[in-house]
Amino acid sequence: DVQLVESGGGLVQAGESLSLSCVGSGFTFEYYAIGWFRQAPGKEREEVGCISLQYNTRHYANSMRGRVGIFSDLAENTVTLRLNNLSPDDTAIYHCAAVIWYDRKCPSLHEYSYWGQGTQVTVSS
Repeated sequence: DVQLVESGGGLVQAGESLSLSCVGSGFTFEYYAIGWFRQAPGKEREEVGCISLQYNTRHYANSMRGRVGIFSDLAENTVTLRLNNLSPDDTAIYHCAAVIWYDRKCPSLHEYSYWGQGTQVTVSS
């Protein structure tokens, strides 16, 4: 079975950084796109960024550009989301998602096949 498990969330102060990990199992990681999304209470799920592992290309949401980085470790089946200069507006549950993918561009939200349970990030002011 395909599984995605996120970790690394927690409570941080505004201005601090955080790294979230997404570990995949049950599939060949390098043939997939891995996306990161977040959902704050009362808001819709929104994209943070993604990586197309076959081509090692990345895309970041305009609202996150300059504060976020996505890194992969194929040997460990892990994709890491690095969040910098966090603010209370970044408080949300962060999910990773996966879909088998052969395109340099990243999938849209509805194209992902598998989702993790998410990890909570809370930023205090």
